[in-house]
Amino acid sequence: MKVVLGTIDISKTFRIPKGPRIEVLKGVNLAVAPGEKVAIIGRSGAGKSTLLNILGGLEKPTGGTVTRPKNIGFVFQAYHLMPELTVLENVLLPAMAKRAGGLVSVETRARAEELLERVGLKDRMNHLPGELSGGEMQRVALCRALVTNPELVLADEPTGNLDKLTGAEILKVLGDLSRGTPVALVMVTHSPEAAAICDRVLTLENGVLH
Repeated sequence: MKVVLGTIDISKTFRIPKGPRIEVLKGVNLAVAPGEKVAIIGRSGAGKSTLLNILGGLEKPTGGTVTRPKNIGFVFQAYHLMPELTVLENVLLPAMAKRAGGLVSVETRARAEELLERVGLKDRMNHLPGELSGGEMQRVALCRALVTNPELVLADEPTGNLDKLTGAEILKVLGDLSRGTPVALVMVTHSPEAAAICDRVLTLENGVLH
């Protein structure tokens, strides 16, 4: 099986000054195929966000190895939009970061506009994040994650800050945007509804993924 993301025996231990060592992850193994959607569930404090950060290269494991693509999109619970930038500029940020001088191609700008149109924000492209609802801001975050045509999207509680109805709309948007594409999705969530859109649901418990 071709794998877009793989881990071998990932472990993570936190050392508290003058306190005990806390072993959060214990030999986590994971293989994700292109286009596959995987949900990771578990109780609060189980280490789901830590694992996701390691998968995305935002945090180093204590042990083990991770094989990941270079082009990854991220979706966070708190949106993390730049308040001084327009909706369109926020979507283009990952592409701007990859190019010298922050310039983006005509094709990338067209893709950003197309994504925003697909999620119903065509008329909001020049608005600032402060003028949007929570659901609209998360739609912008989804477009930002997908604008560079990533091989993998990592999502950390993407509906956690939204009410149930808006959360359901975001899940539909996420499913629609990624359907029929080779982009893989790994999502950590407490939501059964969010997990239900995935092909596979794994549980992180006592530091082990199963």
